[in-house]
Amino acid sequence: MSEKHEETKLDETNNEDTSVEQDVTEEIAPEAPVDSDETVDESVDELTELKNAKEAAEEKYLRLYAEFENYKKRTRAELDTERAYRAQSVLRDILPAIDNIERALAQKGESDEFKSLHKGVEMVYESLLNSLKENGLEVIEAQDKPFDPNLHQAVMQESDDTKESGIVLEELQKGYKLKERVLRASMVKVNE
Repeated sequence: MSEKHEETKLDETNNEDTSVEQDVTEEIAPEAPVDSDETVDESVDELTELKNAKEAAEEKYLRLYAEFENYKKRTRAELDTERAYRAQSVLRDILPAIDNIERALAQKGESDEFKSLHKGVEMVYESLLNSLKENGLEVIEAQDKPFDPNLHQAVMQESDDTKESGIVLEELQKGYKLKERVLRASMVKVNE
């Protein structure tokens, strides 16, 4: 029995050695053979896809950034325009009052009371015009200037041989601009 027992022990030891060798071999070499060219091709494809995705994301970012910058510039320009012309509606409402003051100043009188009143109205008128000029209001020059449909509104024509055709002969109502915008065109009589 002792021989058999020793033989069994030897077989078990040999079996253990063989299984350890198999485990080590399996760890070193995988079961299925892998083609190294396929792995490299897959890695290159993945890398190319990632580069393309990165470039697309960068391009999208740059487009969005450019759009946002354009939006900021457009908004800033709109705000600047709004600030520059915010007085436009108020000035349009004031223009008839200025016309009435000018008509009052055109009146003539000889009494001391009239002259005193006339002087006071003239001072108010000058003060008002100076304040409006400081805020961008400009009088459109028309008398003896060439007719410009952007600045003048022709309501009459007359023939004057001493002046060229298309020259403004008389200004019937003053025109005004706010910076570069025409608030009201000058009503004029034009030479034929």
